[in-house]
Amino acid sequence: MKISYNWLKTYLNINLPAKEVSEILTDCGLEVEAIELISPIKGGLKGIVVGEVKSKEKHPDADRLNITTVDVGTGTLLNIVCGATNVETGQKVLVATIGSLLYPTNGEPFEIKKSKIRGQISEGMICAEDEIGLGNSHEGILVLDKSAIIGIPAKTHFKLEDDQVFEIGLTPNRADAASHIGVARDLAAFFNYQALQNNTTPLELELPDVKTFSNDTTEKKIDVRVEDPAACPRYSGISITGVNVTDSPDWLKIRLKAIGLKPINNIVDISNFVLHELGQPLHAFDSDKITGEKVIVKKMPAKTKFKTLDGIERELNNEDLMICNVTDPMCIAGIFGGLESGITEKTRNLFLESACFDPVHIRKTAKRHGLKTDASFRFERGTDPTITVYALKRAAMLIKEIAGGQLSSDIIDIYPTKVESFKIALSYKNCDELIGKEIDRKLIRNILISLGIEIISEGPDALLLAVPPFKVDVKREVDVIEEIVRIYGYNNIELPTHLRSSLSYSAQPDPEKTQDLLSELLSNNGFHEILTNSLTKATYTGGIDEFDKSSTIELLNPLSSDLGILRRTLLFSGLEAISYNINRKNQDLKFYEFGKSYLKTAEGKCRENKHLSLFLTGKKEKENWNGQSRESNFYSLKGYTTLLLTRLGLNDLKYETNPNGLLTENISGFSGKKQVLTFGKIKKVLLKPFDIRQEVFYADFNWDIILELIKKQKTAVKEIPKSQTVRRDLALMLNRQVSYEQLEQIAFQTERKLLKEVNIFDVYQGDKLETGKKSYALSFILQDENETLTDIQIEKIMERLMKAYTEKAGAVIR
Repeated sequence: MKISYNWLKTYLNINLPAKEVSEILTDCGLEVEAIELISPIKGGLKGIVVGEVKSKEKHPDADRLNITTVDVGTGTLLNIVCGATNVETGQKVLVATIGSLLYPTNGEPFEIKKSKIRGQISEGMICAEDEIGLGNSHEGILVLDKSAIIGIPAKTHFKLEDDQVFEIGLTPNRADAASHIGVARDLAAFFNYQALQNNTTPLELELPDVKTFSNDTTEKKIDVRVEDPAACPRYSGISITGVNVTDSPDWLKIRLKAIGLKPINNIVDISNFVLHELGQPLHAFDSDKITGEKVIVKKMPAKTKFKTLDGIERELNNEDLMICNVTDPMCIAGIFGGLESGITEKTRNLFLESACFDPVHIRKTAKRHGLKTDASFRFERGTDPTITVYALKRAAMLIKEIAGGQLSSDIIDIYPTKVESFKIALSYKNCDELIGKEIDRKLIRNILISLGIEIISEGPDALLLAVPPFKVDVKREVDVIEEIVRIYGYNNIELPTHLRSSLSYSAQPDPEKTQDLLSELLSNNGFHEILTNSLTKATYTGGIDEFDKSSTIELLNPLSSDLGILRRTLLFSGLEAISYNINRKNQDLKFYEFGKSYLKTAEGKCRENKHLSLFLTGKKEKENWNGQSRESNFYSLKGYTTLLLTRLGLNDLKYETNPNGLLTENISGFSGKKQVLTFGKIKKVLLKPFDIRQEVFYADFNWDIILELIKKQKTAVKEIPKSQTVRRDLALMLNRQVSYEQLEQIAFQTERKLLKEVNIFDVYQGDKLETGKKSYALSFILQDENETLTDIQIEKIMERLMKAYTEKAGAVIR
């Protein structure tokens, strides 16, 4: 729900920063999810100033252009080439200076640059109203009054006021706050509570005054009949004749645009304005289209056809409540109007409806038809039946003021069973126990009155309260206590000095939760977790330079020679598990294990390190009838390591080849000087003792280092990009010594902002190419997160990439 701060200020005399108000609202239970700066004119006329045309002469090389000099108050006259036929010396005009970004009424934004027009320098632009979003006219430049002050910003000249709009995550129980006055009521209660504490003047909530309302005549009478009072507890209406349906005044358009509504015409805009002001939905009918001059609130037979304002013909259910005339339905009650009875520019007479509908009926009907409107949003949560007439008077007075016409009937008000205030007894003792603090009784009474809750009677220990109908969710004592504490402030409830609870502490990030996170990720990608023994054979590591005997921890009394040492790596225990499975005809394997390795330091101390190991062997996926299964390879393993690191937020590792006695085709990833992982293909000599004849790929992550690194990681949330990605491909012929990593680095060095991904999708090395050459096919993913890329932008990026590859990698573009 959007709430305009400027709009709020018309009911409350406050001038606090919007950020501070948002914090107050959040503390009061109206969580502000965002604050958006809104300008009445897109772009806020930034860079546009008032200027005076000092001279004008014909362009020597263009009959329709004039060369002007314009004073914009800087002390230096600007030379501006202007094509408008109405430009004259002495005029006060609007000048877009160099660097200004203009948002025309129709068309794309464009920037003003210093340029040459037919050989003449132009240092700005004299603007027409449609070129800066002030209107639709393009008949000539906009000429200002002679009193306009040279050099002042156009925004100041037109007295445009920026607005700040609160995006409130309204919870279903806060129907009372689904309007500007509802939000203002909570703010007033908070400031009045503060005033009582600080002994200052309380803040008064200034509501629209309808005391001067009176009808002009009673000549236009529309009869109303409600056939289902359970579904429509109250129905109010009035006839207005002789209106002029046209555009709304600027102030009304500004109010609606600020909260994201598009102005339509003065009648519809007024009904929307009152809805967002009071929270009471209204509906206006063209009364000349009300057949029989009678409004009937009833349910229509099942499968009745009805065309709504969006032009869609809908099939009604026999439980849908409808607003009908004598012969036809005109509106789905509380949800959506009909096409035939809607307001158009030809409407002269109207019937204005203000009603209260049963939330259950509205919710079910809206769900059946897949409709979600501002009106249904409020009716589904429950509206205040006591303000239908007040809202009707407010809207009728605005219509008469803005659209003219006469109030041509008495207010019709069908209210058979008056909805009374809900009576609740509040015990101070229960209030203190539930809140955990004794709040001053005077403060409690002040908060309740400010929220519109009437105190019928009071005693030393309790209050008898009358909760108004607009508080639809306040039905119990505990609900009243919640109302008190949200205004008092949860932050003002001190923590007790004694906490009767058992406390536990775990380091952040929680190692167990992080391990579970990756375990789930790997399992979801087809891996099986293995658990192997930390005791292993000494012969496994014998003869391997990485595992000198002096750093191996030997058992003094091993049970057998197969369990004589603590393992130095998880590799061999994993190979044991792979051999066991292969011997049982299970050859396509993906394993992972979290476990520890052990070593003895030069000082003779024993040290243990936790690792995560991955094993891949056999086919990537199971055999199937419609495709050939491929073998796992180095790149399969690389993909899984990248997946894990990305999930942990470790995307900035530096990679290098790091030959060792265990792996071939191996790569190690470093963060600074710390080795985070190493991965590659296990050497055949190590597979031979396990009788493994197929390739096995292995990755080893240093889990302790990973936990240290992710402690420094900060979770960042950003908006989902508004525009789609674009893919372009390049085929390159290169020397075989050029690596893909070099090509990737060149790409990101060339285009840092819009290039998101580089991928290789084809490699060719063969006799069709020159000796020592290879062919790579690369794909490039481009994206501007704020706007769609143009073909010109994309082509320029690709040209730069091709040039960079030619110059830096010696590539030939194919």
